[in-house]
Amino acid sequence: MASVTPNEMGSGKLVREKIIIDTDPGIDDSIAIFMAFQTPQLEVLGLTTIFGNVTTEDATRNALILGEIAGYPDAPVAEGSPEPLKGGTPDVAYFIHGSDGLGNTNLPPPKSKKIEKTASEFLVDMVSEYPGQVSILALGPLTNLALAVKKDSSFASKVKRVVILGGSFFALGNVNPAAEANIYGDPEAADIVFTSGANIVITGINITRQVIMTDADLDELRLSEGRHAQLLSTMCKFYRDWHVESLGVYGIFLHDPVSFVALVRPDLFTYKKGVVRVGTEGIYMGHTLLDHEQKWDSSNPWSGYAPVSVAWTVNVDEVLDYIKKLLMKP
Repeated sequence: MASVTPNEMGSGKLVREKIIIDTDPGIDDSIAIFMAFQTPQLEVLGLTTIFGNVTTEDATRNALILGEIAGYPDAPVAEGSPEPLKGGTPDVAYFIHGSDGLGNTNLPPPKSKKIEKTASEFLVDMVSEYPGQVSILALGPLTNLALAVKKDSSFASKVKRVVILGGSFFALGNVNPAAEANIYGDPEAADIVFTSGANIVITGINITRQVIMTDADLDELRLSEGRHAQLLSTMCKFYRDWHVESLGVYGIFLHDPVSFVALVRPDLFTYKKGVVRVGTEGIYMGHTLLDHEQKWDSSNPWSGYAPVSVAWTVNVDEVLDYIKKLLMKP
């Protein structure tokens, strides 16, 4: 079922769903951001930035650049936390995304500036201004969202839904066998968000690693008349080479774009519902564990929390086709 419905007042117009993208761009983030700006049924209220693929400062610069390239230079960009909730210098993935986070394309600096509000302030304010109407697409560590939950106890009940790229459910992580990078980047924040009571959908890398844009697909993108096809093709060369050298994958995983599709086309996935908790110490730090289909005789750390929806299967062909059609649209 698509996420957009006709206006209930009978005007015949589509209601544009309001979204905020919390992001650490990042090559696959860039793809998802361009897709969002090219989707007419969405109203992008702004971007909030976080560390992960790059530092938070670099994420802010990249978000401003991407907004300008997409034709939305006035889209607000709010800078988020430079570090996890417990502090410390976060690890960043320059080796995957290039020294600039955008595949070493070294694009000119943005002309636009970040807004004065922090990311958590912007999230709280937008969700309060439009209660029940704002969806959040969270593509990096969840520090900003956790800070929003801590700032406003009603935040979780006012947000429409939160679609999260994170975790690896009953499958290997990509930082170590237990953990996926976004959750590992701030496990305390992830546990706060997952247990906040918000309407949450999680797409783990056990799902996103199934959707691969192959070398043939990348060639098709490069030869297309897509609005951002040439820039994305240049960005993806660095990303693709890392996949070949590190994973033996001749193409690229579409982690963030698949999570975007889960926002706009949830019908292309099936889901399990249950409480998700996150390991915050030891060798299981960052591990996401879903409690589902089990009746326990006594309470445990999963007891008493609202369930979330975890993507369980994906229609690989249709998701990939959706992504390619949108990216190749003139």
